[in-house]
Amino acid sequence: MKRSYYSNSITDFLADDNDRILGLLSLRHDHALEDLQKNAWVKQIEILKKTLLNFKNGQIYFEFAIPRMGKRVDNILIIDGLIFVLEFKIGENKYQRHSIEQVIDYCLDLQNFHEGSHHEKLVPVLICTKAAIEDYVIWEQENLFDTLKLNEQNFSEGLSKVVSQFNGKKIDINKWEQSIYKPTPTIIEAAQALYKNHSVEEISRHDAGAINLSITTDCINTIIEDSKAQQKKSICFLTGVPGAGKTLAGLNIANERMKSDEDEHAVFLSGNGPLVDVLREALTRDSVAFAKENGEISTKKHEKARAVKFIQNIHHFRDDNLNTDQAPVEKVVVFDEAQRAWTKEQASSFMRRKKGKDDFNISEPEFLIQVMDRHDDWCTVICLIGGGQEINTGEAGLSEWISSLKGNFSGWNIYYSNQIISDDNYLTNPELKNWLTNNGNSMRDLHLAVSMRSFRSEKISSFVANMLEGKSSEAKFILTEIGTSFPLLVTRDLGMAKEWVKKKTKGSERMGIIASSGARRLRKFGIDVKNEISAPLWFLNDSNDVRSSNYMEDIATEFDIQGLEIDWVCLAWDINLYFQEGKWNYQHFEGTVWNKIKNDLNKSYSKNTYRVLLTRARQGLVIFIPEGDDSDITRPKELYDGTFEYFKLCGIPVL
Repeated sequence: MKRSYYSNSITDFLADDNDRILGLLSLRHDHALEDLQKNAWVKQIEILKKTLLNFKNGQIYFEFAIPRMGKRVDNILIIDGLIFVLEFKIGENKYQRHSIEQVIDYCLDLQNFHEGSHHEKLVPVLICTKAAIEDYVIWEQENLFDTLKLNEQNFSEGLSKVVSQFNGKKIDINKWEQSIYKPTPTIIEAAQALYKNHSVEEISRHDAGAINLSITTDCINTIIEDSKAQQKKSICFLTGVPGAGKTLAGLNIANERMKSDEDEHAVFLSGNGPLVDVLREALTRDSVAFAKENGEISTKKHEKARAVKFIQNIHHFRDDNLNTDQAPVEKVVVFDEAQRAWTKEQASSFMRRKKGKDDFNISEPEFLIQVMDRHDDWCTVICLIGGGQEINTGEAGLSEWISSLKGNFSGWNIYYSNQIISDDNYLTNPELKNWLTNNGNSMRDLHLAVSMRSFRSEKISSFVANMLEGKSSEAKFILTEIGTSFPLLVTRDLGMAKEWVKKKTKGSERMGIIASSGARRLRKFGIDVKNEISAPLWFLNDSNDVRSSNYMEDIATEFDIQGLEIDWVCLAWDINLYFQEGKWNYQHFEGTVWNKIKNDLNKSYSKNTYRVLLTRARQGLVIFIPEGDDSDITRPKELYDGTFEYFKLCGIPVL
């Protein structure tokens, strides 16, 4: 794939005609070419030709694609063993913080996702042509240099200093150009890219080590087309390990169906309020900014309305269909985190208390299928199911969906992966497994088996599963295989944990503190899980905002962060789940004391809470387990120590 608009050896670039270079850039630019962009290229070419006279050996690229971010780098220079990533700000007289973050982000993207750049030295360079000369120190950590802030006059001098100090083994240009690019976007980045009509192939991994999301999308699209052609009703259960891309697949399906046939009124529905709020706000902000960049005028109100149509709250969909027997306009519905739909008891109680519906006596899955069953012709429901992800009282899990189909909707065509049958994290009831086997259609491509949330290691979810099952030897072995690709540490010092996370976070990467909603005795350390956060502000605002995750003050719980992720995580662990005498123990805090949890279902909720929290980090995780205090009956030392020792037994290094 041609990743840049123009590439050449530095020698041939210097000899190339300026107008010819500009013509090639213009020809490959797939947007309306503004005079501002054209003039910027003219100035770039002029500056680069003047600057590179002393660098005859190397390669230059113009407008190099960064698919995960949906952007292009102004220039990349490869000189000997160094990759310079250049961001030009023509006419700019200040080194703006967002511009510095932008060029660092480009470098991080190459370092993390471009195979040929994994182990090479990357130098971010911000050139503000009219800015004053600033003193700079050439500093490198883990093959990433500190940003060089240069102007038109000292640009050549800055490059020369780096090359003279770090002139190492030459990079094989052909090999570098042909290297695989394996992007792993956050769900926020993915939603923004899909919303701008990028394809899932552009923004997701498709190497042999991961199941291609496009294959899963194709599988579900085939089911939808068949349902449409044969005039039948179908339901698909798409399962996957934490971070495997279920939500991305669901967003992609809804987006593709919207584009292929507007009459299907495809919609992405989620009962995860924070996820809905964060994605809507992210799409709104991004759309307003995108319009501004392209010289268009668009209001936040207008873009918010568009985002709301694309991503809806499942409870609003439910309520809209409570007071009518008419079929909904939607023919294709994607239910995100369908395992969290309510049981009959929870749904009935809510309807009686909040909606005045005394006669509502079915589960949420049964009601939602019933709503779609009103169609006379066809429809397709896609349920995204996470295994072991039920975290709250009244969440029905997959079993209630199967029970509803078995009891009242036997005419529906059911599609699932055999993982549902073989893995008790999805379905435990033998009778339901047997019924599904006999009445459904097993399809391999409806399970996503590889976690892609952490692009640094695909094995984190397996490590977490074994650790939470008390299998320390197995967990330790997996952690040995993970090695340094995913930093995972444990500490008794919150200050050290915060400092570690801050040092690791670069560019616009996000960091934050998370904890269980049941971690009620961490208040001594300023960790108040009862203090509600605004998820859009926590996930989207920058480090200057005290409400931002990056400020490291507000705490996100499992309810805030399920379905989302951040780069570097500090997980604060309390004794609502503690390890003692070779097993996990469960308790909840009420009033002034801890009470043992005896109900098996509530125990599973507690364990699943920590499963969610342990799998939210994309790049690295430090677990903070405080020292106990025997003078405080709510924080007995031995319970904290037992968990800490167990984590060491699982092979987690101590910070």
